[in-house]
Amino acid sequence: MKIGAHISIAGKISEAPKRAAKAGCECFQIFSRSPRGGPAPALTAPVIKEFRSNIERYHQNGSYIHTPYYINLASSNNRIRFGSIKVIREELERGSLLGIDAVMTHLGSAKDLGEAKAQEQVADGLKRILDGYQGSTEFLIEMSAGSGLIIGDTFEEIAKLIKLSGHNEIGVCFDTAHAFASGYDLRTKMAVKKTFDEFDKTLGLKRLKLIHANDSKAEFDSHLDRHDHIGLGKIGQEGFKAILHEPRLKHLNLILETPADGQRVNDVEVLKGLRA
Repeated sequence: MKIGAHISIAGKISEAPKRAAKAGCECFQIFSRSPRGGPAPALTAPVIKEFRSNIERYHQNGSYIHTPYYINLASSNNRIRFGSIKVIREELERGSLLGIDAVMTHLGSAKDLGEAKAQEQVADGLKRILDGYQGSTEFLIEMSAGSGLIIGDTFEEIAKLIKLSGHNEIGVCFDTAHAFASGYDLRTKMAVKKTFDEFDKTLGLKRLKLIHANDSKAEFDSHLDRHDHIGLGKIGQEGFKAILHEPRLKHLNLILETPADGQRVNDVEVLKGLRA
């Protein structure tokens, strides 16, 4: 189980593996474009070559792209809906050029359409994104906390969306803070076992490709998305130790998205200590 964090691409994207190594990361995650909008930086042949070379040079054992914040496959605004489909497909293609392992995305909110119609539209969006895609980068749905009618906060809903999309190859990124806020307990060894038993029963552990390791400022089952530093939130160190030592998860990488207040490097070391 390798441990890493979300890393800035400021300046140029090819610097990300170097920054990851400096932060003590064994794997890393990036935005390949601004998460708030605007055109994506061009991936020229020299940039691609340098990025791939730096992954090897700085001994990174996994790389991931998070899609921008504005993605909403359930929007009633076709500009947003089809723009989201376009951007996610572009991120998969960009990831394939860079040698990225997976792209993960949130799905959007059902507030415009209602739950049933939103699910249908999201499933259609997933189908459009993946139809004809032949790249090497995997596509993952990131589990949500469910605040504001955000889609994808239960194992059952994610399983339904995958089935409706017709793309059985879709994987899942499990976010600890989101899952905890959605009512999946992770505070003890027994709770961790029960949660991943349920994941296996509903989705199949073969779909689980990545874990976002974030403690939660929000209470259990609160449906609030509030990340905290490892051991300082409501999940606590015991929960993360149980995750790190759950045999069924040992092949997965962990990516930190804890608050960007200068303490994320410490979170990397805390997780390494719990792993040891």
